[in-house]
Amino acid sequence: MTTSIAGAASPVRPSPEASTKPAIAGTLALVFGAATIAAAWGFQLIGGYVPCALCLEQRIPYYVALPVLAAGLLARRFGAPAVVLRAALVVAAAAFAYGLALAIYHAGVEWAYFPAPADCGGGVSTTGNAGDLMAQLKTTRVASCSDATWRMLGLSFAGWNVVASLALVVLTLAGALAGRRVAAR
Repeated sequence: MTTSIAGAASPVRPSPEASTKPAIAGTLALVFGAATIAAAWGFQLIGGYVPCALCLEQRIPYYVALPVLAAGLLARRFGAPAVVLRAALVVAAAAFAYGLALAIYHAGVEWAYFPAPADCGGGVSTTGNAGDLMAQLKTTRVASCSDATWRMLGLSFAGWNVVASLALVVLTLAGALAGRRVAAR
């Protein structure tokens, strides 16, 4: 709050630059998050890497956060109050924080710091025909959560997801808090 010449309190209005910071952060998070999940799908569909159960579970925060970010950005663009975008950024930050925890756990499983979950393996569909079952068993590849199938600069897919998720948490929280002023006491 500021005080005018007459002594009446008037609200502090954020500068126009401060009001665009949440939208910029939200847009960057949306683009970076979409690129991250697209890369995961690319490694699976084009590269032939079979995701394990934990890999698939780590995608869920992206599937939650990205639509929330898009909705918040669109709502703000069409005149919704800034609090709508800030709320979307906070929800996205929470989803990405959950993804960060999953990624840390998965990387820890790969490095044998944590025990692997009991259902650690890729999804397999079954068939009712015994002949088809034998053919399916010959071609099915099941990925283990405790084996890193790929590493770059010492980090596996899960390790890189730790980096990406941490960046997304920081970016979305920074956007949610951008331009906020704390009243002096």
